Amino acid sequence: MKLAVQEQLLPGRTLQEKYAFAVDSGFDAIELRGKGDFHFAGRLTELKRALADGVVMPTVCVDMPHFIGDFDPAKRKDAIQQLRSQLTVIGELGGIGVMTPASWGQFSRRLPPFEPPRSPEEDREVLAEALGILGEHAHRNGVLIMLEPLNRYENHMVNTLAEAVSYCASDAIRIVGDTYHMNIEEDDPCRALADAAPYIAHMQISESNRNQPGTGHLDWGAQLATLDAVGFDGYLALECRLRGEAEIVLPQTAAFVRKYL
Repeated sequence: MKLAVQEQLLPGRTLQEKYAFAVDSGFDAIELRGKGDFHFAGRLTELKRALADGVVMPTVCVDMPHFIGDFDPAKRKDAIQQLRSQLTVIGELGGIGVMTPASWGQFSRRLPPFEPPRSPEEDREVLAEALGILGEHAHRNGVLIMLEPLNRYENHMVNTLAEAVSYCASDAIRIVGDTYHMNIEEDDPCRALADAAPYIAHMQISESNRNQPGTGHLDWGAQLATLDAVGFDGYLALECRLRGEAEIVLPQTAAFVRKYL
C-alpha cells in the first residue's frame, strides 16, 4: 500500500513544491481535487508540467457544489459532464481515476423532514444511469469512476461499502472506502473491507473525529491488516482536517500510518 495526501493539505505554491514536501514527509503521491465549472480541465497545462517534473498524481477527489445524485436534473447533468471531463484529464495524466459520492449535504433521513422527495427506487435509477454513462467514458479513457459511500448525515443514498458495490455494473466502476464514514456506518469495518475487497480501488483515511490518523479511536492496526490480507495494493489518501500545523502534523501522520503497513 502507498500513501497519498490531498493537495489542499500541503504547503507550497506549486504542485512541484507540494510534492517535494509530501515526499520528504513520507508520502508517495498527491491526491488532486476536481472543482466544477471545468476548472480541473483548465489546469491541464499545470498538471502536465507537474507530471513531467515527476509529480505522482494518481487520483482525483471531486470537489463540486452538486453531484450525480442531485434532485435537480440540470445539476445532475452538469455533474456528469464535469466528471466526464475530469476522467478525460486524469486519463491523459496516466492516473487511476476519479471518485465521487452520490451526493453530499443534499439530504439526510436522520434530519427533518426525514423523507426525501425521491423514492429509493428512483434514487437507484438516477445513480445507475449516471454511473453507466461515466463507466463507459472511464473505460474509453482507461481509468475508473469510483463511488464513495458517505455517512447517513451527509448522504441518504449510499452509506455502506456493500451499497456502493451494488452499483459496480462494469469493470470501470469501482468503490472508495473512507475510514471516517465507515466508522459511522459499518457494523464491522474489517468485515466490510473484506467483503468488498474485489471492488475497492482506493481508500481515503482519517480518524473517527475527521482529524488526522492517531487523534481518535479507530483501530488502524486491524483495518490496515485487513486491507493487506485481502491484497489491497492501492493508495491510502489522507483526507481530513489537520489538528496542528501541516509542517509538523503531516510527517507525524505519515510515520503513524506506516507503522501498520
